[in-house]
Amino acid sequence: MSQIPELADLRMPLQTIKLATHDFSEKYYIGKGGFGRVYKGQLSHPRDQAVAVKRLDENICGQGRKEFLMEIRMLASYKHPNIVSLIGFCDEDSEKALIYKHEANGSLDKHLADTDLTWEQRLRICLDAARGLKYLHEDVGTGHRVIHRDIKSSNILLDHDWKAKIADFGLSKIGLKNQGFSFLVSSGVGTYGYVDPQYMKTGLITKESDVYAFGVVLFEVLCGRPSVSEYRDNRKFLSTLVKLHYENRNLEEILFLNLRGHMKPYSVEAFSRIAYRCLNEDRRHRPTMGIVVKELEAALNHQVGGQLDLVDGVVRIMPCELKIESMVQIGLIKIRRSAVSNNNALVGRCGQDEVDQGALDVHGAKFFDSYGVVCELRTIRNNLLVYLEFRVLDFIFTDVDEIGFGCRCSSSDSDVDDGDDS
Repeated sequence: MSQIPELADLRMPLQTIKLATHDFSEKYYIGKGGFGRVYKGQLSHPRDQAVAVKRLDENICGQGRKEFLMEIRMLASYKHPNIVSLIGFCDEDSEKALIYKHEANGSLDKHLADTDLTWEQRLRICLDAARGLKYLHEDVGTGHRVIHRDIKSSNILLDHDWKAKIADFGLSKIGLKNQGFSFLVSSGVGTYGYVDPQYMKTGLITKESDVYAFGVVLFEVLCGRPSVSEYRDNRKFLSTLVKLHYENRNLEEILFLNLRGHMKPYSVEAFSRIAYRCLNEDRRHRPTMGIVVKELEAALNHQVGGQLDLVDGVVRIMPCELKIESMVQIGLIKIRRSAVSNNNALVGRCGQDEVDQGALDVHGAKFFDSYGVVCELRTIRNNLLVYLEFRVLDFIFTDVDEIGFGCRCSSSDSDVDDGDDS
């Protein structure tokens, strides 16, 4: 622990913590987690700041010094807008406590059935959390990654602007990227209702175990209900319920009632599709968190982005500022859903060069085949597409989902104009 430069600056005397919480008064008690009891407090020095103090209680939480030190190490080493901020810690006499910035709206699990929380807000919360988890899996540093091991809605905190932050790193593991990076765990980890079925069978924890748990969180947000509960059909796990309804194409029956009528269909489709992929029994077929982030961005763009129109086989994407990959992906999804009944389908991958040529090619094909022609292309600058219109050619895919639809455009910053110098 002494190798972490920030550690000395984070240490706080016990007296400071007691003053902030009025000696751990019940009046300031706000909850209990895997670590112990949590209190709200107010630090007077070095600055007036609301804090949440997690006080270790080894008798009730089952976690001890090892988890305490892991949490400090994690939050001192890794910083991201969507990960909670550790202000300090106390390790004095028999007292151990962690001090965080207090997040005004508490944990996500308290808001699952909140009728005032809109679908757009829910999308943004999920996207924030996905970005935080992507950082842990893919971006914490060269050659290594972090497995959280306890992703759940109660470990996603919300600030006053409803920005989401991942919390509770006591069970986290750090390992190398270039290895399989799995841990054989003999003692139970994770939380009932979020646990990867593959872990139950093999005892191995991988980053895909986090992805599975995150998929459960996504469906909690979509359905407005917790991961474990008693339902009318006596199913105890939300994961079982949503998979059954998704596969039977009647997921709308269990969507949160207050969201219906306020959700754009293609937003729900994109959201539920990636959530379902996260719950794949075979961890090899689960998406990475990078893919989850992109699909949630697409779901959000469907909800708040530019308008789409399909008339006489022509897709028009109205002016708005979205990333090229998101914009074209939206167009492809729209075409697949709207045109497939007319034996028109467009699936695949699109690169900057193909856009210039007016061609879109099928992902996985050994050669380029044009299934759509760009009618009009206006101004691509800094990876933003202002307007795109292309015509769908007749083509039938017998198994669209197996081929995979959507596209990825190049991240080139070069300009592509429609010839208008104005």
